[in-house]
Amino acid sequence: MKKIILFGAVALLTLGSCVSKKEYLALEEKHKETQDLLNTATVKLNRCLADEAASAARAKELTERLADMRATNQALIETSKDMTVLTTKGATNLEKSLESLKEKDLKISRLQDALTKKDSVTLALVTSLKKEVGLNDPDIEINVEKSVVFISLSDKLLFKSGSYNITNRAKEILAKVATVINGKPDFEAMVEGHTDNVPYRQREGLIDNWDLSVKRSTSIVRALQDLGVAPSKLIAAGRSEYVPLVDNTTAENRAINRRTKILIMPRIDQFYNMIEEEMKSLSKE
Repeated sequence: MKKIILFGAVALLTLGSCVSKKEYLALEEKHKETQDLLNTATVKLNRCLADEAASAARAKELTERLADMRATNQALIETSKDMTVLTTKGATNLEKSLESLKEKDLKISRLQDALTKKDSVTLALVTSLKKEVGLNDPDIEINVEKSVVFISLSDKLLFKSGSYNITNRAKEILAKVATVINGKPDFEAMVEGHTDNVPYRQREGLIDNWDLSVKRSTSIVRALQDLGVAPSKLIAAGRSEYVPLVDNTTAENRAINRRTKILIMPRIDQFYNMIEEEMKSLSKE
């Protein structure tokens, strides 16, 4: 990529003397576009590398724990070989202990596989969303929270002040989100509406911030349905003012808190939660 950019720069200098000003400006604009593409690709690569490093560290920890369990297992086996006299009860207890260790060894292997798969699914989903929606809009955030991928949209992108009717800009963004959801048949999306703590003055049939947050969420759900997302995969939720990102002490902070979150969740997440609970139980034992 760097060679391409260098070649482009040399070409611009060489052609500058033998092409028209219009052609020179076109070449210069093409060079700028190429540089922008490189910068965007670099940002994506760095974030993917960071996610990959975190997954590798988690896998390493599980591998070390598995090695310790296997070492304990082998030590018990070696000790049993040196014992010349065992009571029937003692032999039975030892056999059960060894069987239990083998079972835990298998569980840890399955846990490692499940967590690795979960991380891979999460990373692929984040990558898909960022590819479709983009990275350069400060009013759009794509991230992972408690193993759930979400996209957070500022209310000024989606609605007019105090309204739950979505804007044309919102429809453009939601069309891209719908593309990702439709490409993941085992996923569902929950839309959360959030407001600031300024009391809502009744109008347009709305009662309060609870009502506004729910109706905004429902508007987004209907828009996604119109864009081809199956209704059975959609959940509408309102959180009113009660889950702020920052204190509602300034106009800027209140603007941050007025947002809509679209959480994209695998339907097999309950299975992963069960696996993680089993992991905790094994650790305690």
